[in-house]
Amino acid sequence: MYFNVTEAHYLEEYKLQLHFEDGWGGIADLSSYPDPTNVFKAFLDLVYFKDFKIEYGTLIWGNGEVDIAPETLYSLATGKPITYTALQTNA
Repeated sequence: MYFNVTEAHYLEEYKLQLHFEDGWGGIADLSSYPDPTNVFKAFLDLVYFKDFKIEYGTLIWGNGEVDIAPETLYSLATGKPITYTALQTNA
């Protein structure tokens, strides 16, 4: 799928430079994610946030306990809205 992350680099604060399978890329600002009341509370620790890896086309943190959907990362980094096309079948 073209949303798959192929490269990711930490820049500063909560900004990541991302590249995707379709050749697009950009900077994803994840500064709205850290929150003490949600699953992203671990991001409040920047050392934890910086320690990500690419697995199955997306970014994961820790042992996979935190991840962000690749299409969300794609939209954040490229500014492109995500659209899905319905599968058509012949009747």
